[in-house]
Parts: sequence; C-alpha cells; structure tokens
Amino acid sequence: MYFLIILGLIVLGVILTFNSLVTLRNRTKEAWADIEVQLKRRYDLIPNLVNTVKGYATHESSAFENVTKARSAAMSAGGNLEDKAGAENMLTGALKSVFAIAEAYPELKANQNFLALQNELSDTENKIQSARRFYNANVRDLNTKIEVFPTNIFAGMFGFTKMEFFDLADNDVAQNPVEVKF
Repeated sequence: MYFLIILGLIVLGVILTFNSLVTLRNRTKEAWADIEVQLKRRYDLIPNLVNTVKGYATHESSAFENVTKARSAAMSAGGNLEDKAGAENMLTGALKSVFAIAEAYPELKANQNFLALQNELSDTENKIQSARRFYNANVRDLNTKIEVFPTNIFAGMFGFTKMEFFDLADNDVAQNPVEVKF
C-alpha cells in the first residue's frame, strides 16, 4: 500500500515537472513571437522613414543605404538567435545614424511626417526593448528550471535544453553612440 502511494507521488512529481517545463518553454516561444511582431512593425516603418528623410538630406545616401542593407539583413536573418540578434543590433545602429542626420536639418525636424514616423519608430523600439526583456526573463526562468535539482534529471530525460538570451554584449554598434560626419 505504501509502495503504491510513494510510486503515485513520484509519478505525480514527474508529471508536474514535465508540465512546468513545457509551460516555460511555450512562454519563451511566445515571448520570441512577440519580439518578431515588433520587428515586423519596425521593418514596415523603416522605408517610410527613410523616404521622408531622403527628401531633405539627399547627400547622406550612404546612411540610407546602410539602413536599407541592415533592414534586409535583419529580415533575412535565419532562425539562429545569435545571428538574428546581431542583425537587429546592426539595424538599430543604422537607425541611430538616420536620427542623427535629422538633427542637422531643422526643417526636417519640424516636418510632421518625419515627426510621426520618428514617434512610431521610437514607440516600436521601446516595445522591442520591452519584448526583449520579457523574452530574456522567460529564458532565465526556463534555464534555471532546467538546471536545478531534481528538475535537471527530468529535463535531460525529456529533451529540454537551455535557450539563448537576446543579448547586446558582443555588439559594438548597438552599444556605442552613433558618430555622424558631414
């Protein structure tokens, strides 16, 4: 009788552990999907912003080319989180240069289309940062759950693996201020 109770408790523990790992993994995937939604919004806004600024700063074509290239690279970055993060960080740096160029053109800074696009893009960047923090919190929780005893035993048995953080640590472009030369 006691043997069946102990066996039942062990089975229940394994089931609860498995379900908690699945829940954390799904939350992390959902958080990544939220990042992708915001990135798609960013990709859609960038051509409008570039076209608006181009009309005022025609001799700054290299900055616009960099934004266009970075946008294309970010959109085509593969499923590898490290590659995607690197491409997104390059795009962030390129966008900073466009906003720095806008500082040199007072009539552009007063243009309503530019202001609206700048506000939308700033809002999107804030949402991306928030989504990254949410994703990283979920990755932290999942990775911690996978590493702690006794869950680590069951995580290995059921094939759960640690996930990567969305990190800026190795990207100089995203960490340093943009330098604009005229």
